Amino acid sequence: MASPPSPSQATSPGPSRRVLILVENLPSPFDRRVWQEATTLQKAGYGVSIICPTGKCYESTYECLEGVHIYRYRLPVEAEGALGYAMEYAAALFHSFRLSLKVLWNQGFDVIHACNPPDLFFLIGGFFKLFGKKFLFDHHDLNPELYEAKFGRRDFFYRLLLKAERWTFRTADVSIATNESYRRIAMERGGMAPERVIVVRSGPSLERMKIMAPEPALKQGRNYLVGYVGVMGKQEGVDLLLEAVRHMVFVLGRSDVHFGLVGGGTSLAEMRQLAQTLGVADYVTFTGRIPDKDMLAMLNTADICVNPDVANEMNDKSTMNKIMEYMALGKAMVQFDLTEGRFSAREASLYARKNDPVDMAEKLLQLLDDAPQRQRMGAFGRNRVENELAWDYEIPKLLAAYDLIWAGQPATIRGPVLSGNAHGRPQG
Repeated sequence: MASPPSPSQATSPGPSRRVLILVENLPSPFDRRVWQEATTLQKAGYGVSIICPTGKCYESTYECLEGVHIYRYRLPVEAEGALGYAMEYAAALFHSFRLSLKVLWNQGFDVIHACNPPDLFFLIGGFFKLFGKKFLFDHHDLNPELYEAKFGRRDFFYRLLLKAERWTFRTADVSIATNESYRRIAMERGGMAPERVIVVRSGPSLERMKIMAPEPALKQGRNYLVGYVGVMGKQEGVDLLLEAVRHMVFVLGRSDVHFGLVGGGTSLAEMRQLAQTLGVADYVTFTGRIPDKDMLAMLNTADICVNPDVANEMNDKSTMNKIMEYMALGKAMVQFDLTEGRFSAREASLYARKNDPVDMAEKLLQLLDDAPQRQRMGAFGRNRVENELAWDYEIPKLLAAYDLIWAGQPATIRGPVLSGNAHGRPQG
C-alpha cells in the first residue's frame, strides 16, 4: 500500500492553490460528481486531496490517482435507522478531521470543499477558517427532506438537520448547488446571498458514458431489457418498480421483458427478497455494485431505462445522475413525474403518475412496443446531453465558484471548455 508523500519528500514547489474535498457517502473515485470536480480542479492547476470512506474495490487507505491524493477511512457501521446514521456520521466526522490534519501536513490546503451528506462538515470548515482557510459547500442532498423520506416524520432530528443545514450555509464562503431548486434552498433557507450561490450540475462525462455494442446474453433469453442504475434504498422506489414488474407479468401477461438493476445499498437484500415474495425474481437481475464496464454493458444492452424514484419533497427537487447517464447513452426512459426529473429529461422520458406502479408498467410497455418512439426519444436525450448537459458545460461554472472564493467578488462564468464529442452552446 502506498504511503502519502511528506513535505520533506517534495522535490519541487507544489501548486499555489490547494483544495481538500470532504465526502462521506461514497468512496472516490466511485462518486462520479466528486471525481469529475477533483480532476477538473487538478487539470486547472489546483493541488487536490480527497478524504472519503473505503468501499468495495476501494479498500486502500491512501492512493494517488491522476494527480489527486485520496485518503480513505473505514466506517464501523452501514447505517439503517436514525441511531445508525448518527453513529456513522459521528465516525465520519472524527476520521475526516483526523485525516485533514494529515493532509494539512503532507499536501496542505487553502480551501475545504465539503460535500454533504452529512451537514456536519461545517464544524471542520469553521475550525480551519480560524486559521485563514476558505470553506466551499457542495450541496448534494437536502438532508432534512432525506430524513423525512426515510423515516416519515418531522421530529427533533428533522429540526436538528434544518439547523445543521443553516449553520453550514452560514459558514460557507461560497456554495455550489446541483440545480435551481437547491439554489433557492441555499438563499431562502440558508440565507446565502444570491451572488455567492452558483449552480454546477452533475453532468455526465461523454468520455465515460460510452455507447457500445449490446450483449444479448444480458436479456436472459427474453425479447427486451429494461435497465436501471442507482442506489438500492427506500427513497429510490425499487419496491415500486418490482410492483410494476409484477403487474406487467401477472396482470398484463408480458413475460418477454427482463430487468437489469445495477447498484448496491442498504436495501439490496430487502429488494431481492421482495422480488422473491412477488414472484418476479426470474425476471430481475440484481448485480450489486459493479465496475463501470459491466454497468455500461447492461445499459447499452437495455432497450429502455427506468427511474422509479419515489415522489417526495427531496426527489422532486433533486437532479438524479442516472437520468442524464441514460440520456448520454441515447436511451429513452420512464420515470415518475417529478420537477427536476422532467427538467433534465424533457422529451427523452415518458412520465408515469406519481408513485403508481401500474401506470409505470403501462408506460414501460408503451415504450417497448413502439421502437420508432423510443429511438426519437433516445436521440433527443443524447443531443441534449451533447449540447447542454455534459460535464464540459459545468467546468466553467465550477472554476467560477473558485474564482469567487479567491476574489471575494461575484464570479464571472467564462465560456464552455469542450472536449470529446461535446459541442454547441453552454447550458443556461
